Amino acid sequence: MHTLWNAEDRTSILDRMTRLSPGATPAWGSLNAPRMLTHVTDAVRMATGELAVAYRGGPLSIWPLNSLIMFYLPWPKGAPTAPELIARSAGDWTAGVEELRAAMDRFSERDMNGTWPAHPVFGTIGGSGWGRLAYRHIDHHLTQFQG
Repeated sequence: MHTLWNAEDRTSILDRMTRLSPGATPAWGSLNAPRMLTHVTDAVRMATGELAVAYRGGPLSIWPLNSLIMFYLPWPKGAPTAPELIARSAGDWTAGVEELRAAMDRFSERDMNGTWPAHPVFGTIGGSGWGRLAYRHIDHHLTQFQG
């Protein structure tokens, strides 16, 4: 399974992002490409604890349901997201890609077995889970624009 812990997977994500045009049209959803880039960067920042996101809890935070949804079932298109992950305005595209790279680098420099913040919906997940979830989230949005 792909993960941000794998350098090749991080490189693949960044390569796909750089091939994307800031004017690309999404196949679904309301985010344009620059807002999507900011959104996924902020999601990585959430994973590292750099961006505080309110915990909402609920039944999706219970194992094995959270694991099933995070890692195995297809993700729904247009699913709601935490307001904190769509609050920031998009900036320059090239600078945004570099910001994503830096966020993923900071992620990979952390101790995978250390303490990780709770996910706002899925609850407590460790570093290994965050790596898989973050990769899958970015891949989901890249698929939104690249098919």
